[in-house]
Amino acid sequence: MALIVHKYGGTSMGSTERIRNVAKRVAKWARAGHQMVVVPSAMSGETNRLLGLAKELAPSDNPTDYFRELDALAATGEQASSALLAIALQAEGMPSVSYAGWQVPIRTDSAFTKARIASIDDARVRADLNAGKVVIITGFQGVDPEGHITTLGRGGSDTSAVAVAAAMKAAECLIYTDVDGVYTTDPRVVPEARRLQTVSFEEMLEMASLGSKVLQIRSVEFAGKYKVPLRVLSSFTPWDIDIHEEAKSGTLITFEEDEQMEQAIVSGIAFTRDEAKISIIGVPDKPGIAYKILGAVAQANIEVDMIIQNISKGGLTDFSFTVNRNDHARAMELLKTKVMADLGAPEVIGDAKICKVSIVGIGMRSHVGVASRMFESLSAEGINIQMISTSEIKTSVVIDEKYLELAVRALHKAFDLEQNQA
Repeated sequence: MALIVHKYGGTSMGSTERIRNVAKRVAKWARAGHQMVVVPSAMSGETNRLLGLAKELAPSDNPTDYFRELDALAATGEQASSALLAIALQAEGMPSVSYAGWQVPIRTDSAFTKARIASIDDARVRADLNAGKVVIITGFQGVDPEGHITTLGRGGSDTSAVAVAAAMKAAECLIYTDVDGVYTTDPRVVPEARRLQTVSFEEMLEMASLGSKVLQIRSVEFAGKYKVPLRVLSSFTPWDIDIHEEAKSGTLITFEEDEQMEQAIVSGIAFTRDEAKISIIGVPDKPGIAYKILGAVAQANIEVDMIIQNISKGGLTDFSFTVNRNDHARAMELLKTKVMADLGAPEVIGDAKICKVSIVGIGMRSHVGVASRMFESLSAEGINIQMISTSEIKTSVVIDEKYLELAVRALHKAFDLEQNQA
């Protein structure tokens, strides 16, 4: 039978009873003849609890001096859940063994709190699988060339699972979460949202980058690069569900653009509230201005998303861009103290009450008028568009945050994404 990787999120591992159910589900797959590798997250809330303790001891907005210790601390959450799952499996009569990232080893660079995986040595894991054991590997972590524990950043357990599946050439990587798949949009905003049977990697990558919380973006990038088949499904279905039914449930993230997917112009509506807009008014319209503004922002390790520059009037122009809302105050302070005087700009304006709403679909490549339908729908609801960004398979707009849910509902209806769609 096949080698399968299961990944379980924090809510799936949130209590001893849930861990016991995970163990029963994994044992079911193993008894069906599959070689099983499991990558669990820390128990729900545990990572936040640990980092909160660190902040109490050394409060800082930029704690670079103790990033190494933060990784050593945060990694213990996944180690605890992995060991607990191994104990639960053994109690089920299923031989199992748990490993921390450094024991595999999963080798990373030395960028503490946001390390990237360099390689995975699967010899030890394969030996255990061949001996009939279920192997549990901590998510979210690895080891750098100096032997220090590193973590991959928030959501890093998804990336760990996909990386392990890629390294071991697994038949499939199943991501178990508290939702039963990828939806056309958030059902909490649009109750009629429809679960997608399949979605392309390109679409999933766009959705993840634009605010969809189902999968961490780096895990999707990794899966796309190494052609790892992914399936998103719920861990809250009964553990003893028929294995063949379970293997076809949820949403399959695929490389194939089949005929049904071709028919869908827009597959989903993504959104994020974590946006803030900054506008610099009256900057000289000459070469190098964009670099002077965004170069300083980049040097401060602040990521920029959407950018717009207005038409020149009298040799002056307005320059606007968006950043994560958590970086808004810092970016504004940087521009006011270090950039504006150099540019001779009279004013910088910030707006932290905006949001970004996006339509995503591979069908947009072969259909005209998709963006205009989006704009028409928003106009009919009296929603003003502040910024626009496009690619082959997505169109994003920045709007006032108070219109977010209205915009999502209007677009979901405009593109016929309701639940009763075949």
